[in-house]
Amino acid sequence: MSLQKQIQELLKAGVISEDTAEKIELYYKTQDNESQKRTFVVFDVLGALLTGLGIILIIAHNWDNLSKVVKTFLAFIPLFIGQILFGYTLIKKMDNMIWRESTSTFLFFAVGASIALISQIYHLSSSINDFMLTWLLLVLPLVYLMRSSMTSLLYITGISYYVLVSGYNFYSRIEYNYYWILCFFILPFYYWLFKKKNKSNALIFHHWLIPLSVLLAFGTLVNHNGKFIFVGYMSLLGVFYLIGNSRYFKDQKLINNAYKIIGSLGTIGILLALSFKWFWDELRHQKLTELQFQSNEFIVSFILTILAAIMFFYQYKGRSFKEIKPLSPVFFLFSITFIIGLYSAIAVVFINLIILGTGILTIKEGEKQNNLVILNYGLIIISMLIISRFFDTNISFIARGLLFILVGGSFFITNYLMLKKRNNEA
Repeated sequence: MSLQKQIQELLKAGVISEDTAEKIELYYKTQDNESQKRTFVVFDVLGALLTGLGIILIIAHNWDNLSKVVKTFLAFIPLFIGQILFGYTLIKKMDNMIWRESTSTFLFFAVGASIALISQIYHLSSSINDFMLTWLLLVLPLVYLMRSSMTSLLYITGISYYVLVSGYNFYSRIEYNYYWILCFFILPFYYWLFKKKNKSNALIFHHWLIPLSVLLAFGTLVNHNGKFIFVGYMSLLGVFYLIGNSRYFKDQKLINNAYKIIGSLGTIGILLALSFKWFWDELRHQKLTELQFQSNEFIVSFILTILAAIMFFYQYKGRSFKEIKPLSPVFFLFSITFIIGLYSAIAVVFINLIILGTGILTIKEGEKQNNLVILNYGLIIISMLIISRFFDTNISFIARGLLFILVGGSFFITNYLMLKKRNNEA
């Protein structure tokens, strides 16, 4: 049944007034218009991408038969077209989101294509690092001049690729510092989206891309003391998780809460990876020196741990102990365990206990909130811990089989009890 017919039926039944009916119709028309705008933006951006690629392919097909002058002229055509469209949009169409997004996206790729083509024509010696850095710096103003979310997302993707090819390259490690500057440049736009377009899909995509990009780049901080960086990783993930538990994300759908998902999965992933003895055996034999306490890894890890501790304190200040989320204090417990691990083999036991305790508390949290997703997540944590222990313990196949049956049975039983509880409450 259409919305119009439903409204007419409600009017006839006297459920709503004429004024209310008009407001309902106006509301849904507004929602439809917004939905159509988003659809047009997606297809126009896609059209801009395909047009840009088409131009490049046409030029590339006849490239070897062209003179250097013609090649140079053609190399600037995408940039020339992009700048004309950009200028027209800036002057005439700034209120039109479709024009802003599509023209800025086209110009984003046109700049990169022109730089690449000129470098190839004149055999300019430059690395992929130099190319990416030049490209990203040139297109950065597009984000702010056009208020373009798509260009911002492409920029974040670009700096993430840049840090992969520069920050993890032994011969160009000095260049990874530029990533953090490039990342800082996009934060004002991220904040603007947060203030002006609080419920937009663009902001949700930024919530995902920015923490993933930072997490990807974080490993480039490793210099000499690689194992210290795990404390930094855990504290960074702790910061993400605490952001995800903040008031702003509290009423968001789980899929929109990237900080909570990344912080949670990342924390459990690292804990499981470090639940094996070999890591702690190697750590215990590492001699600490004054120089190590001055390293990037130690300084960054220390700052992030303090930051996470401050956030934890303010988030749970004045609240009862029972309100603390199972994963919130894990960064702190890991830091203590890491210090113990420098001197004693018992640290591996503590890590396994942290995982087990987190799993049990998560199951209780799921039961308390009557949430099957959280409950099953807790069961998965415990299951992964049991599976991990199969690789470094001498347990017979019969015992392993029984444990699997026990874990599998626990999934069925807990889910059955939860569903039964829901039915009884209904």
